[in-house]
Amino acid sequence: MQTKVEPTRLSGGKRIAMWSGPRNISTAMMRAWENRADTTVADEPFYAFYLARTGKVHPGAEEIIARGETDWRKVVRQLTGPIPEGRTIFFQKQMTQHLLPEASRDWLTQMTNCFLIRDPADVIVSYTKKAGDPRLEDLGFVQQLEIFNFVREQTDEPPAVIDAKDVLQNPERTLRSLCTALEIEFDVAMLSWPPGFRPTDGIWAKYWYAEVERSTSFMAYHERTAAIPAHLNDIHMHCRAIYDELHKHRIF
Repeated sequence: MQTKVEPTRLSGGKRIAMWSGPRNISTAMMRAWENRADTTVADEPFYAFYLARTGKVHPGAEEIIARGETDWRKVVRQLTGPIPEGRTIFFQKQMTQHLLPEASRDWLTQMTNCFLIRDPADVIVSYTKKAGDPRLEDLGFVQQLEIFNFVREQTDEPPAVIDAKDVLQNPERTLRSLCTALEIEFDVAMLSWPPGFRPTDGIWAKYWYAEVERSTSFMAYHERTAAIPAHLNDIHMHCRAIYDELHKHRIF
């Protein structure tokens, strides 16, 4: 049984941890938050730790490990420490699969946690085009539900959930709803941003962020046309059940 940790909130601003899986709109979402004058961002802070522990073969893995922080405890101290640049909001783009079981979850009670979900069929099709066939753990759905349940149990309320489809179909409405749930004021600056890379982008940006680099706003939503490979149907069904559970809590 999970031991309950007394929820706390750090002083000196709001730290938002948005938990997503891969092949979502998480980087565009990071752009939206960073375009606020009151916000600084962290890009996948546990990535080096994840690669060092799992040995996953990702583009630039050796460089990411060499230049990143591989001690999860030190990462947590950075995320819970003073907000950089004197800003009042610290938006943390978090990948659920990067928070491996050996890393404590207790620090999550000090964050304002929210979740970005995407239809697993869209995730799987996108993943196979970019990185080949995934394993279940590569897609982050199982970890996303585990983190969601931990936060809900510790805070006695479900954290905010938004769906990528809702964001792309109506960015302003969805982001206004999210900001309300997070108890901060919506900023219209979140709806568009200048193109290009950012100093805050991870060093892996050169492998993954070309499309976001060219963007100036959230892209319009398009229905998926490619089919899920038949040999991935079991993984899809597993992820679908988790997505449906999280989708019950979505705000829009």
